[in-house]
This record gives sequence, structure tokens and C-alpha cells, in this order.
Amino acid sequence: MPESKVVTLTVALVFALIAVVVGWQLTIDTTPQRLLFCVILTCPLWAPLRGLMRRNRKTFAWATLCVIPYFILGVTEAVANPHRRVWAGLCLAIALLLFTALIVYLRITSPVRQAAETRSD
Repeated sequence: MPESKVVTLTVALVFALIAVVVGWQLTIDTTPQRLLFCVILTCPLWAPLRGLMRRNRKTFAWATLCVIPYFILGVTEAVANPHRRVWAGLCLAIALLLFTALIVYLRITSPVRQAAETRSD
């Protein structure tokens, strides 16, 4: 998969995860406190967005750590709250896809891999 497609997929998954988390939280209640909670809850996803769009390899590396809370949130809510399992499942699935996309980008842009490809040409 070309590098540009992985970047596009990664950014799309970040926005999808933000949308799922906000949608999930706003189906519970729409109050100013809940909106503030949504902003705080999505902060770890907004933080790496600029570096992801600029294809900064280090950002892709540390952004994997930003996905872990959403994975934990999805697993915890899927087990603890049967009424929210659909939202939790969506959160979990998108978090896993995002994590995978971040790792794929790191693999295809690896300096060792690129050096090996230049030597073989």
C-alpha cells in the first residue's frame, strides 16, 4: 500500500474515532458538562493530527500511545455496560484499525527497509 494512502487512511480513522467517541457520549446526555467531557476525552486524538498530516514519522510512533485509552475504553464498556456494547464495539474496532494503520506506516517508511530497497535497485 502506498505511503500516501496509509496517511489518508490514518487521518480518516482518527476523525472516525473522534466522531464515534463524541456520538457515543452525546447519546447519553447533551449538557454543557457532557460537551466539555467530549472535548477532554478526544484531546489525545487531536494532539498528533498535525504531525500525521505532515507525515512526521516520530508522530506516527508516539500516536500509537494515544490510541490505547480508546482501546481500553472500548473493552471496559463492552464488558461493563451491555446497553452501550454497539458504541463500545465501534470504538474498539476503529481504535484497533487506527493502531494497525499507524504501525503499517512505520513499517513501510522504516529507514532500514528503505536502505535495503535502494541497495537492491
